[in-house]
Amino acid sequence: MRGLKGKTVILTGAGGGIGQALAVRFAEEGCRLALFDVNDNAVEAAAQRVRGAGGTVTTYPVDITDYAAVKAAVDAVAGDAGRIDVLVNNAGWDKFGLFLETKPDFWDKVIAINLKGPINLHHAVLPHMVKQNGGKVINIASDAGRVGSSGESVYAACKGGIIAFTKTMAREMARHGIKLNAVAPGPTDTALFHGFIGEGEAGQKVHAALEKSIPLRRIAKPEDIVGMVVFLASEDADYVTGQVISVSGGLTMHG
Repeated sequence: MRGLKGKTVILTGAGGGIGQALAVRFAEEGCRLALFDVNDNAVEAAAQRVRGAGGTVTTYPVDITDYAAVKAAVDAVAGDAGRIDVLVNNAGWDKFGLFLETKPDFWDKVIAINLKGPINLHHAVLPHMVKQNGGKVINIASDAGRVGSSGESVYAACKGGIIAFTKTMAREMARHGIKLNAVAPGPTDTALFHGFIGEGEAGQKVHAALEKSIPLRRIAKPEDIVGMVVFLASEDADYVTGQVISVSGGLTMHG
């Protein structure tokens, strides 16, 4: 991709499956990585993979639901690197449950991680991008936020909110040369996905049913998601903003 070498990228949820795959790909493109994750061990594992790919990396064990911690970490990245070129809001969490079987404390956790957390990152990062008159934000949404998903009611609501927020901020930030887009993965083979479908025979049946419903006949791997994200971060996508792009093997097709 054009124009990524030497760019500073903040990546949240860096310790997860998609996060680690993104970290490695950005490193291969010559980017400088600032990895955010609430799990110390997971973020360090991601950093080791970045170093193995020849990348430059700094880790920040930060809870994205804590605005003060987010702002301190973002300001530290900007102070160290001099600028922030790309923000990828990848962190997320959910647990399967029919809505009427869930409780308010669960809703609060899902909303805090999947909606409030990314909003915290935008509020901390965008002022730096405004000052430098440019930047890219890619929000990892979900097809659940576009078409709904049984058992993911509040998560889907959050991802729908992220999609709307992305479009709104794309309008507000366009005059500053900042482009914002969302990538909406379908089912992807991560720990979160396996926690969602469950283990054992029941999980295998759900897995098989999902594969059958996908035109490409397989669940995505984390590496299937990264190309679109890196493209949107690059100069090749300088005239793309406010868009939502599904990466789902054809499970959802929007026109």
